[in-house]
Amino acid sequence: MPTERHGLRVLIVDDERMIADTLAQILNASGFEARAVYDGEAAIAESGRFQPDILLTDVIMRGMSGVEAAIAVSKILPMCRVILFSGQAATTDLLQRARAQGHRFELLAKPIHPEELLKTLRATRG
Repeated sequence: MPTERHGLRVLIVDDERMIADTLAQILNASGFEARAVYDGEAAIAESGRFQPDILLTDVIMRGMSGVEAAIAVSKILPMCRVILFSGQAATTDLLQRARAQGHRFELLAKPIHPEELLKTLRATRG
């Protein structure tokens, strides 16, 4: 059975390489065009080249947080949908500050179940 192609580009950011790479493999096998990077600075640089429709980023990372990276990417690509994911309680404060600045980021809990992730991403139409 052929894989359904979505035509959506997804940039995955997580400083845990195994998580980022695994999510990229799942999404590529499910009809998305996905790339993985491992920190916020790389997410900003890759966004300019890759032009993702969706940024899927961990929140708590070494160096730049996922929220900081998402804000920077949103300035470069204002139409890019941002989905944050985290398993840490500190996420709430970061997300509230971003929302106070007018950013409307979504949040998924870590660990992410692949079916939940695919359902969320398929709600985006390219």
